[in-house]
Amino acid sequence: MAITREGRICSFCTTPGGPGTDVALIGGLGAQVCKSCVDTFHEILHDEERVAAVRATMPWERMSDAEVLATLPQILASAEQNVFFAQEWVEMLRERGITWAEIGRVLGVTRQAAWERFAKKSAARSVTA
Repeated sequence: MAITREGRICSFCTTPGGPGTDVALIGGLGAQVCKSCVDTFHEILHDEERVAAVRATMPWERMSDAEVLATLPQILASAEQNVFFAQEWVEMLRERGITWAEIGRVLGVTRQAAWERFAKKSAARSVTA
């Protein structure tokens, strides 16, 4: 199974990117970031006043209620992307012969709980693919 960046979004601004788009994504372990966000973060990190301003308050403290509401779907899209990535990761582990017991152990759950969480979704994806 190949895990790709196709159909992914920037985990910070939710801009769609990856292969077939003009938006390059980099990252790993589920989080992806676009060049625009990297450039913005780079500018902030190299300006002590901006770093201090960012550290002084949380982003939502500077947002209106409308902005907070508008951001909620972005947060959920990023979370769903990470859940999907975890599913792909488990499928890759299973293809490598890793047992449900081993997967459950590292997740701190039983073999059965790991299977119930991931196997049914794998089977459903296989049918629709």
